[in-house]
Amino acid sequence: MKPAGKISKQQKQQLKIGFAMLFVVLLLYSAAAAVAPEKAAVAFENSAAIMKLIIPILLLVTVLMALINSYLNPKKLAAHLGEESGLKGWIIAVIAGILSHGPGYIWYPMLSDLRRHGANNGLIVAFIYARSIKLPWLPVLAGYFGLLFTLFLVTFTIVGAVVQGMIARKLLRKSS
Repeated sequence: MKPAGKISKQQKQQLKIGFAMLFVVLLLYSAAAAVAPEKAAVAFENSAAIMKLIIPILLLVTVLMALINSYLNPKKLAAHLGEESGLKGWIIAVIAGILSHGPGYIWYPMLSDLRRHGANNGLIVAFIYARSIKLPWLPVLAGYFGLLFTLFLVTFTIVGAVVQGMIARKLLRKSS
């Protein structure tokens, strides 16, 4: 574990890329405002609305990552999701994927950290695949298509998550 406050080369590079992207976006908004101020204002309002939705999720994931890094050793957590995790690892990955909310890319840093500490690639794939099951939308799905259809869809999605994870695990093991 590296000392607190130390920034790795990769983190410095990511920070530079982040600031470069921010600069490009600000430059594009400025250019748009100069060409079509009304449309630029609408675009900015839409972006602000999206940010209002994303910021709470970013904060939640940041807090979760801080808690995981503070109270749970990522290596120990990855041990529950490692090559030897067995059925327990698959269950954890699928349930965590179903329970996770927000855009998928928000979870990528945490998943990358777990992978870096030895988490099984297949379980990460299963987590991402299982995210397609959205608990708040299940009643709506059942309302439109019926309970039987919803149960089959959820069951086959879970089976698909595990199968895709197993395929990815085998393929990624061979390529490394």
